Amino acid sequence: MSRRQVSSTRRFVDSGNFPFSGALHSKARSSPILSIALVVVGAILLISYAYSGSGKFRGEAVSRIEGDYTCSLEVQRAIPFLKKAYGDSMHKVLHVGPDTCSVVSKLLKEEDTEAWGVEPYDIEDVEESCKSLVGKGIVRVADIKYPLPYKPKSFSLVIVSDALDYLSPKYLNKTLLELARVASDGLIIFAGTPGHQKAKVAELSKFGRPAKMRSSSWWIRFFDQISLKENVTAVKKFEQATSKSSYLPACQVFHLNPFH
Repeated sequence: MSRRQVSSTRRFVDSGNFPFSGALHSKARSSPILSIALVVVGAILLISYAYSGSGKFRGEAVSRIEGDYTCSLEVQRAIPFLKKAYGDSMHKVLHVGPDTCSVVSKLLKEEDTEAWGVEPYDIEDVEESCKSLVGKGIVRVADIKYPLPYKPKSFSLVIVSDALDYLSPKYLNKTLLELARVASDGLIIFAGTPGHQKAKVAELSKFGRPAKMRSSSWWIRFFDQISLKENVTAVKKFEQATSKSSYLPACQVFHLNPFH
């Protein structure tokens, strides 16, 4: 029965004409259901096309549809304020986290800024611009639970977002020390805010575990345990820069000193 219905629908689409005479058939009672189904399918296709047609700002659109806001998007919003807080230290930046291609592309548009990226998870169905960054070696795919493929102090600043929330304290210990190792001027962490994000089935299949949204007091205690100190100067400059605008971070932002 279902195969005959699908075949009929395909004939309608192929011919471009709907058999109005069939509406008078003895089984016309099923036509309203079929019409509703076609309308629903059409609406879904239109929405899908609208949000993925050009590929531009695709990640932002998906996040808004799902009711989620990623800290990688927050990094892009915060770039002007980070430049005011860090000044010349923004000349060579490493971003670590999902959707790093978008962040790196944004940073590369800034004057006198070199940018590199590490994607902690397998890249699938990415845009051509991201494939180009990977092909050039600007963006790498690497498991951040293991040592990063960079020499000490390779970058002036290291920015991480949407990656540490998925790590257990066991791996956080090693990963944070690695991030601090490759930074010469500062380490900036964008972490999720408790109660603002919820794990989805898609996240569980991609990351292997739900995101753990930790409080600022938890992070501060953890930083102290592994001897990472707050960059007080950067914090003050960042707060001064943001206070002069309507910018309010949707994620927690931590400014830390690297190891010397």
